[in-house]
Amino acid sequence: MAFDFSAITRFFPEVIRPTEKRLPFKTKLIWTGLVMIVFFVLGFIPLAGLGQNSLQQFTQLSIILGASFGSVISLGIGPIVTASIVLQLLVGSGMFGIDMTNPVGRKKFAAIQKIATLFFIAFESAVFVFAGGLAPPAEFAGTSRFFTMQLLLIGQLFLGGYLITLMDEVALKWGFGSGVSLFIAGGVAQQIFVRAFNPLPSPTNPDVPVGQIPFLFKALGIGDITGASIAVAAIVTTIVVFLVAVYAQSMKVEIPLSFGRVRGFGMRWPLKFIYTSNIPVILIAALMANLQLWARLLESAGRPILGTFSGNVPATGLVFWTHSPNILGALITGSTTSTMLLQAVAYMSFMIFGSILFSVMWVKTSNMDAASQAKQILASGLQIPGFRRDPRVLESILNRYIPALTVMGGALVGFLAAFADLGDALSRGTGILLTVMIVYKLYEDIAKQHAFEMHPALRKVIAPD
Repeated sequence: MAFDFSAITRFFPEVIRPTEKRLPFKTKLIWTGLVMIVFFVLGFIPLAGLGQNSLQQFTQLSIILGASFGSVISLGIGPIVTASIVLQLLVGSGMFGIDMTNPVGRKKFAAIQKIATLFFIAFESAVFVFAGGLAPPAEFAGTSRFFTMQLLLIGQLFLGGYLITLMDEVALKWGFGSGVSLFIAGGVAQQIFVRAFNPLPSPTNPDVPVGQIPFLFKALGIGDITGASIAVAAIVTTIVVFLVAVYAQSMKVEIPLSFGRVRGFGMRWPLKFIYTSNIPVILIAALMANLQLWARLLESAGRPILGTFSGNVPATGLVFWTHSPNILGALITGSTTSTMLLQAVAYMSFMIFGSILFSVMWVKTSNMDAASQAKQILASGLQIPGFRRDPRVLESILNRYIPALTVMGGALVGFLAAFADLGDALSRGTGILLTVMIVYKLYEDIAKQHAFEMHPALRKVIAPD
């Protein structure tokens, strides 16, 4: 007899679904805004009893993780995405034997994911504290109070991590998009704005403004062509990634369909070029973030299995070859080396093939494969003109496009993310790409919801209850 995981999740607090089948536009907008406000407020609440915070050096990773190291949400979306990665691998390998094409299988998967998320919240909280990443003041070391303060920190981290999961559920059920996406987009947008326009001096170099645009004008004013070129390269790289990502988001293959019950009326079923949207880069970013965090913690514990660091920069091992060098800046200054070029190639390859792998896995486990799409189309009363209403026929037609779009879309997002990182864009390439896709998807959801409210008849045709 199979174990009932949902029996365990009944004891966990849960965000209830709205009683209305479709929430009004304003209600969704309000809840989405409230979730973002609470998220930013939590990021300013420091951990009580915190003395040492050696995770501050991972600023870029904290943005991708939607985290604020040293606050109650130091874990960010890390446990949620880590649980998703592990389950994607286990379900994709068939170890759990879950059939994602039926409601029972999807319900079981959701229950396991919730349990796995809670496990990783507790596990990562304990690792951050006991490994010294977030530790009590050093003067209490060796005393019973030190251990008590460690437990206090773990409890606060667990509470913050669980609040993030609940806010993610609120966004999914009551707002637009998901909390995971919103938290990433908010953090990345904030960083891009600061790195582009901040006129204040850099903490490490008081003579240089933090913002690239003020730095560009200053470099031009003093005749520093090299500095101006590096600033322009960072700005142009960011703009190019934005434009290519937006253009790729608009590319799609449209399958002509007709309504069997309504003669003379049809529609087109869009299959986007970036078929799995931002999911592959979210997963690959979370994997890299966890890899660097674990490498740093293992090095601090005297076991540099994943590599070592020189200051805040990976120096050896796996973390070195999965870290992006500023190859464009090095080309401008003429300081490139063969090792740097090999590192750039390794990083580009890791991002592209990793994104393809996660893209394929996501399609297989999220009801986006050809068989599931065929069932969904037929269940909506649609069919391809000139073909029988047979799911096998429709599946064979969709199979001409979906596998190719899955691979090519995954490869493109991996390439764009790596390109932005290698060009030292205004934020991590993964973060920029994620933000573009998140905002674009949010715009589509808002436009669709607004259209339904302006023209209620559309809902009966496009999205029947």
